Amino acid sequence: MADFSYVAMSGGKRSTGVLSASSERDALAQLDSRGMMALKLEALKTVPAGQGKSVNPRVLAAFFSQLADLLQAGVPLLRSLELLERQTSNPALSFVLKDVRATVSDGTGLAQSMGKHPKVFGELAVSMVLAGQEGGFLEDVLRRIADFTEQQEDLKAKVIGALAYPAVLAGLGTVILLVLILFFVPKFEQVFDRLKEKGQMPALTTGLLWVSNTLSNPLIFVPLVGVIFLSFGAFTAWASSPRGRYQIDSLRLKIPGAGRIYLSLALARFTRILGTMLANGIPILQALRIAKDSTGNKVLAEAIEQSAENVKGGDSLATPLIQCKYFPRDIVEMVAVGEESNQLEKVLVDVANGLEKRTSRELELFVRLLEPLMLVVMAGLVLLVVAGLLLPIFRMSSVIE
Repeated sequence: MADFSYVAMSGGKRSTGVLSASSERDALAQLDSRGMMALKLEALKTVPAGQGKSVNPRVLAAFFSQLADLLQAGVPLLRSLELLERQTSNPALSFVLKDVRATVSDGTGLAQSMGKHPKVFGELAVSMVLAGQEGGFLEDVLRRIADFTEQQEDLKAKVIGALAYPAVLAGLGTVILLVLILFFVPKFEQVFDRLKEKGQMPALTTGLLWVSNTLSNPLIFVPLVGVIFLSFGAFTAWASSPRGRYQIDSLRLKIPGAGRIYLSLALARFTRILGTMLANGIPILQALRIAKDSTGNKVLAEAIEQSAENVKGGDSLATPLIQCKYFPRDIVEMVAVGEESNQLEKVLVDVANGLEKRTSRELELFVRLLEPLMLVVMAGLVLLVVAGLLLPIFRMSSVIE
């Protein structure tokens, strides 16, 4: 239910007030039943719990799947939305479904109603629903959206899971180093005073003591942290600018080892979305315009946009892609075969499946190599600390002898 403020005429008198109704049409019907003629009716803006928040993709996938099942079983759309609104435990989704149902009851299409909530329903989902409701295959489209959302979440979980152990190693190693530098190293400083006076302190030990004193001294540490935060803020502002985002995205594609994996993941998302949209009857130019942003990379999106311009001019999709250095030749050849056989949408989904499987293997290998590399790096840093403490002791021993 929503609140509406109204200005109405009744018995020659002007009156104002507020009433609750499920939609604008229902509000007008209530005023008419009271013998009042509405002059002005306006929905009051409220901020219910969950409004403006995003919804977990897996919750959305379940919603699309359940809506498809209800429609397939012959349940009317409004009734289906009402049932799903009541049964969901997610406040953000409940609010959105309530608004979508009210808008649909006023005669607006499902896709247009979903489009009013871009934080919840992405452009891809809205475009596919629009194609489905216009082409008469809405249930199939909803099921495809649910499957696609689940696949993307599974892939994301696999990537995060693979990088979890290296991240733990890095965090644990950093804590160990800080403990050594902040609590262990300062206890040796007085022992090394004699070498310091004679100017015989090893350079490694001098640097180690300087780092320890810097991190331990609030007069130095606090301004240093301030400089770091200011630098981070400046970098974030630059990275958010169009030029900074483009340069960072370009750098991501060039990182040794990780760049290839990042590129494969981006291309897998692009080909799956493009194939899914084409399979649901969305024109190729519109599909390219939407799918290019799914890569999450400005450099790739620009390359795909240039390809779309060539397709608009009458070229095949494979022709401009082969000129783009970011698309592997084997993928472009498969796209060309798909265009020639008029099965482009199926080929694109197959390409996405192949890329995800290959990327999964590469990611697993990369993590296996990363783990010992990080162990070697952390062990090397700890060894430097230990060496910085032992070198003066060895030098003092030789002087005594």
